[in-house]
Amino acid sequence: MFARSCTRAMRRFSTVPNMTLESVATSMLQEPTVSVVESMLERIAETHNPAIDELSLEASGAELLGENTVFGPEIDIPDVPCAMIKQVLALEPYTVIRPMFPDTDALDRSLFTIDCNQVDMKQLNPDVVNLMKQTYHDQGIVYLCNTNLTQLGDMQNWAKVLVGQADVEYTGGANPRKALEKNVYDVGAPLSAWLHYHHEMAYVGRSVKSISLFCKHTCDNGGTFASDNLQTTDALLATEFGQKLKDKNICYVRNLTDRAFYADKDQSMVYNHWQDSFDVEDPELVEPLATERGLVIEWDVQGENRFLKTKYYVSAFEYFAQLDRNLLYSSVADDAMWFDSWPGIDVVPDEERPLKLTFGDDSSMTQQEKQLYVDVYDNYGFELKWQPGDIGVMCNYRFAHGRPGIVLPEGQKRELGVILGETFEREGHRDGKW
Repeated sequence: MFARSCTRAMRRFSTVPNMTLESVATSMLQEPTVSVVESMLERIAETHNPAIDELSLEASGAELLGENTVFGPEIDIPDVPCAMIKQVLALEPYTVIRPMFPDTDALDRSLFTIDCNQVDMKQLNPDVVNLMKQTYHDQGIVYLCNTNLTQLGDMQNWAKVLVGQADVEYTGGANPRKALEKNVYDVGAPLSAWLHYHHEMAYVGRSVKSISLFCKHTCDNGGTFASDNLQTTDALLATEFGQKLKDKNICYVRNLTDRAFYADKDQSMVYNHWQDSFDVEDPELVEPLATERGLVIEWDVQGENRFLKTKYYVSAFEYFAQLDRNLLYSSVADDAMWFDSWPGIDVVPDEERPLKLTFGDDSSMTQQEKQLYVDVYDNYGFELKWQPGDIGVMCNYRFAHGRPGIVLPEGQKRELGVILGETFEREGHRDGKW
């Protein structure tokens, strides 16, 4: 308890004007007790700094750390106050890493774009179907434009040409997605938040081979970005960090709240409830679903509050049979930094956020490593510039997807449908297939 209080106090105290980390350390080492921590918090409150509230971690006034910088995640530290404080001070600063989403020429759009302007898309056209299948095989991505379709159900019929006819439910997923139609989901994230590049459902044992997004309504600057994972994988494996991921593997940690407990409470800081993630109400039904997806679960029951933590240990890569090689199959989208721009959760301490990504030995990644994780996807990304009726389908092995934060212009709206492709059991990488 003291360690957690001290860590929070150090973070918040560093935002007080005219305070340096040295002065914070001096104050705490003089009398390292909980009362000192409390007095530090009181002093923060007395500053009336609008950039700081009880939960804010925006270190806008931290003289030595710089703008938008906070302390890194809490680590295992001893209960001896002086030693503990010194280790807290030694933590690597956590800097918000924002993906840039440059629209690169990593892949020639003409190779995967199919113009449907001269086709009646209300029914499946054999010529278009065959062209879609060949393009998908060759490029791993297909983009149908000028379809003149307005209904999600019609778009879904075309998407299923490639993703398959089976209705794949979004169970065990991280995002709080809502169904727009049967097995058609919304994107499941606030528009204002940037979404780091990611491979869909890479964080569970049963992933999906493909994903389709299709547009009912669009807005200015409302595109989705795809990143060519073949080039991304090669670039990352050429780095020391890429080799580290190859050797150590990774662990996905997810913290899911209880919808029943929060029914009459403020949910502005809630990401996803386990009931929504697993699409069940009975906690007894969670474990078999989690086991199917290779998840280890832990229940933390406090009275009527049933908090669920899941862990999944797996390779950072996945073997792709078509190309007979391993491809990168992970990103920072499964870390606490996913919420750096997520309203309500961005102010929650990083160690208490719903997601965490570590190496497979449970050790933490450095900020430099996470920056590289972001940059390598950015370097090979390109924009899918949605228009109503457009349909995109991409191979989940060969492409990652994400988007910048969106400010919705007045009078405009953005609505994309999402359906998931055929599932497969993750095996991770194969030796000798690099």
